[in-house]
Amino acid sequence: MNPADSDTARLGLSEPNVVVSAEVNGTSVTEQVPARLSAADFLRHRLGLTGTHIGCEQGVCGMCTVLVDGQAVKSCLMLAGQLDGCRVETVESLAAEGPLSPLQERFHEEHALQCGFCTPAFLMTATALAAQGRTLTRAELQEELAGVLCRCTGYEFIVNAVEAHLATKRKDTGEPAR
Repeated sequence: MNPADSDTARLGLSEPNVVVSAEVNGTSVTEQVPARLSAADFLRHRLGLTGTHIGCEQGVCGMCTVLVDGQAVKSCLMLAGQLDGCRVETVESLAAEGPLSPLQERFHEEHALQCGFCTPAFLMTATALAAQGRTLTRAELQEELAGVLCRCTGYEFIVNAVEAHLATKRKDTGEPAR
């Protein structure tokens, strides 16, 4: 138990609640939650979106990366209340119904996963990069992906998969590949 929680309970105090109304993976959600609940815990434990993994809880490992209004963010560093009025996408949004998304297919084809713990965060980071439409050098892509830690694959196959996906997206939109 968190020491602050025991102090709150011991003193007979209750933590204030906040109402969060957000669009999560295309569905409107309204929940009353404790003011100090992290966005990662909200997504995992309140909404059951367990693809949002929790690792370090300090924003270092990146396992909890989700998209908030199209931007990749580390949800362990946000409070659930900060999601109010936002559009949130988790890895579950990529292939909600049916086969794998094109990005997930690339990860499969390029052998870009091993244990899979980091994979949702890489997928969400890559989704944000693809939406930005920027052309990245391999070095820039490696820098962008460095916010998610992987202990199994050594990153090479992950970078290959994201690079191939971004090249396909550029080809599909008519942008010149770099």
